[in-house]
Amino acid sequence: MANKNLLKNPNGDDGLKYWELIKNGGDRWKVEDMPGDCGPAFIDKTVTKYFTTSYQMCLKQQVVDLLEEGLTAEELDRGSPVTVEDWYCSRSDCGCVYQLTVHLLDKNKEVIENFKKERLEIDPETDGCLWRQVQHTFTEYGQGLRFISFEHGGKDTKFWSGWYGVRVTASSIFLEL
Repeated sequence: MANKNLLKNPNGDDGLKYWELIKNGGDRWKVEDMPGDCGPAFIDKTVTKYFTTSYQMCLKQQVVDLLEEGLTAEELDRGSPVTVEDWYCSRSDCGCVYQLTVHLLDKNKEVIENFKKERLEIDPETDGCLWRQVQHTFTEYGQGLRFISFEHGGKDTKFWSGWYGVRVTASSIFLEL
């Protein structure tokens, strides 16, 4: 199980399938082909698409049911490390805001532990318009993990019509058993 990404459709290969759109502002979420207008190529050539945001907040989420993914309560109660990753970048012509929130949840979907990368502003003039990675590993969170909520997104900073906001791709959740 350690080698399986628990997120479905992490790159947009299937459009927005499997993602719940929490906020879909401006011109809404969109999937584009790499590298896109005014954007850099991704470091992994097998990743050919990304999700992009608009001029108002766009957030999308997946809640992974770990029992439905074939894990047992006994395996989950070992408290094995959970690693989450996300990749984001701006366009070269417009700044953007990025955020990521991940919650480890119990059987009642109550928060056991969380990780937040809140409102990171990206200026393409100083950022270099490169794909950046966010990674976090949860450890020592105890027993009771049954769900993981992964929510990310953002918007552009110039309020331009279209898709000038943050781009995200190659999102992942790995449970190390």
